[in-house]
Formats: sequence, C-alpha cells, structure tokens
Amino acid sequence: MNTAVDEAKGLNHSVVSNERWLSARQALLVREKELMRMQDQLARDRRSLPWQRVENNYVFDASEGRRTLSELFESRSQLLVQHFMLGPGWEQGCPSCSFMADHTDGMTLHLAHRDVTMVAVSRAPLSQIERFRERMGWKFKWVSSNGSDFNYDFGVSFRPDALARGEVDYNFHMTSFPGAEAPGISAFYKDDSGQVFRTYSTYGRGVEVMMGTYHMLDLMPLGRAERDVPYKMEWVRHHDRYEPAQKVPTTATSIDFASPAFPIGLP
Repeated sequence: MNTAVDEAKGLNHSVVSNERWLSARQALLVREKELMRMQDQLARDRRSLPWQRVENNYVFDASEGRRTLSELFESRSQLLVQHFMLGPGWEQGCPSCSFMADHTDGMTLHLAHRDVTMVAVSRAPLSQIERFRERMGWKFKWVSSNGSDFNYDFGVSFRPDALARGEVDYNFHMTSFPGAEAPGISAFYKDDSGQVFRTYSTYGRGVEVMMGTYHMLDLMPLGRAERDVPYKMEWVRHHDRYEPAQKVPTTATSIDFASPAFPIGLP
C-alpha cells in the first residue's frame, strides 16, 4: 500500500501491519454484530406492529386489465408495494425511484418463494408507465393508481391545496415538500377471508432498504462519495443516462430541483 497515494486521494489513512489491521477489524466486528442483533430485534418489533384494515376497495389499471388491491396479491398472502414517483404528464420517472427499481427484477422470484408479491404503483396513466418501463427494460409488475385515492391515502401524493399551504403529511408528520409525488414502500397482508391489512410503510430515507447498491458502497473506502447537500442523491441518473463510468468528480453536476423527478434526500 502507498500512503502517499492515499493522501493524494484525500483519504490520509494509516497503513499498518497485519496484526494491527486484524485487531482493528475484530474490534469493528464486535460493533457490527451488535448492530446486526439490534436490526434483528427491530425486524421483530416491526412484525409486531398492529395492523390497519384497508377499507377502501382500490382499483388499479394493469397490463391485463383492471385489478383490485386484493387481486394484486395474485396467489400470495403478502404484497410489497414500491410507491414509484411517476406522476401524470411526467416524461420520465424519478431518478431515485428508478435507482430503487433497478434492484427489483432480481428480487421478485426470490420474494415469490417466500409468499410475497412485489409491485410498483404510480399515479401516472398506464400508457405512460408502459412507455417508461419499456425504455428502462424492466419486467416487474407496475400498475397505475390514476383515478383512485390510493396514493393520497398512503401519503405519497399530495393534493394542490396541501401544497399551496406549504405543508403536507409525509413520513408520519407534517412537513414542507417540494413536489406532488413522494417515494415510499408499503407492506400488506391478506387473510384467508380476503381482508387486506396494511402492516408497514416507510418513507424518506427508509426506502434505502431497496437500494442494494448503497449497501455495497457502504463497504467501500470512499463510501457513497456524496456531497454534503440536502439532496444526497443528486448524482443518480437513470441507468440509460449515465456518462461512461469515471472517477467520482470533486463537484457534482447540477440538477434541476424544480423538476418533478427530484432526488430522495429527506431524513
């Protein structure tokens, strides 16, 4: 290892013997194991949350026709929904939601074998969804909630009057928000009688659970290499819009925050 090279990159890390490296790694392993146990307990607590009965009979436009929320489960008892930011009239989906969705196709088969159906839901009309899906090459199920209150009821779309007041109900509290659509993930269960329940929803940075790339970056010496700005994901592009991969720039390229496809960066 070359300390001079590390310093030139701005890392300025010490370079130590194998014994000292192993000692430091073992100390960190203790903390990692502690965090894993805490995450396991948090997962148990999450599963212990009370459920909310879904009273509204939501109907969605799907490629095979109109489908109720209950029918989206297909033959399974659990449904996982990505609330995908693609509003009516948008030319393309949110780059950050697209970053999430890039991880989906590899998961759906495995989830199905654990009794989980995964689907994306957007407020854009189905024809708009299908155009963007074809461009991105995705295969996962994606339906339109256009014409229903689904997005509003689950806190990922905001009506004009709420936006005009400058405060919306997002991530379980009232807050300002820069657009009419927001990201989220919701989990549902359907019992033997056909009753549907919401068991969990997460918003803001909670949606990072779908971002496997982030988890890999967190293992690397440069980490996520994001600028200290409110919207950390300013670097993310649709996977067909990246320039050839290069070294992380010292200053990120600009992005139009007035665009409806703003990056996720909320606490």
